Amino acid sequence: MLREFFIALSTNRGLRHFAENNPLGQRMSKRFVAGNNVMDGVQVTKELNARGIAVTIDNLGENVTNVEEAKHSSHLYHQMIDEIVAGGLNCNVSLKLTHMGMDVDEKLCREIVSDLVDHAARVNSFVRVDMEGSPYTQKTLDLVHDLHARPGHQGRVGTVIQAYLYRSEKDVQELLAKGIRIRLCKGAYKEPADIAFQDKADVDKNYLHLTKMLLKSGVYHGIATHDEAIINQTKQFAVREKIARDAFEFQMLYGIRRDLQEQLVKDGWRMRVYVPFGTEWYPYFMRRLAERPANALFIAKNMLRK
Repeated sequence: MLREFFIALSTNRGLRHFAENNPLGQRMSKRFVAGNNVMDGVQVTKELNARGIAVTIDNLGENVTNVEEAKHSSHLYHQMIDEIVAGGLNCNVSLKLTHMGMDVDEKLCREIVSDLVDHAARVNSFVRVDMEGSPYTQKTLDLVHDLHARPGHQGRVGTVIQAYLYRSEKDVQELLAKGIRIRLCKGAYKEPADIAFQDKADVDKNYLHLTKMLLKSGVYHGIATHDEAIINQTKQFAVREKIARDAFEFQMLYGIRRDLQEQLVKDGWRMRVYVPFGTEWYPYFMRRLAERPANALFIAKNMLRK
């Protein structure tokens, strides 16, 4: 019930406008969002790198409504890639297609993302194309397959698979056949029962099944979860199958299970943290509460502290 409640809140425009312009809301968001601008994200990246943690950085925003907004988003990403190189950071970028204009002009969106992958390839970096709700799943996969097939783009672009979708095993097989890097997550959108598992146990079972497929593929993938039981089973599988600890990475969100992030690094596993920044943080924030409602209690407790 709490998960559905927070997902519903994530789409409420009135609450979003109020929260994003309210000092209390901005204070709450700091747990999960690095700040408002590129340099805020860079500073957090430096701090995480110093603790042995890699980063993927993301400018929050989705569903832009005009060409100018899409081009502005792309400029920020080019700046981010330049800052990563200038700072010698262990970091790459993640983006959403609707933030790059997919809903406005699909041809322009493809050009924008291709230019960003070109830029990343020139500086030996990587672009992760995030997965959004199910209306965008096939469009996202089609674009990633197309970009990865272009000369110079192999290994420079990857995507995300959401384990709660029934289609995900087939999608994983097709991506692995092309050697495309995957971030595996459970999924953070409200999807109907005809296309997605509704029960947590079923999602977890499929997540572990897909995890094993990724680890055995020989391609470098990201296992994105805060579920300690799944993390432990993944570690046990890797040890049993003699899969090297540097052959994949665990991934988590900024501000969630920092204790577990540091323990994994201490134990010799690779860890990457997803660090978002930007003023349009409200939908992202609510989806994080939906994924783990215990975060709401944590935030409430910390709001009482100085």
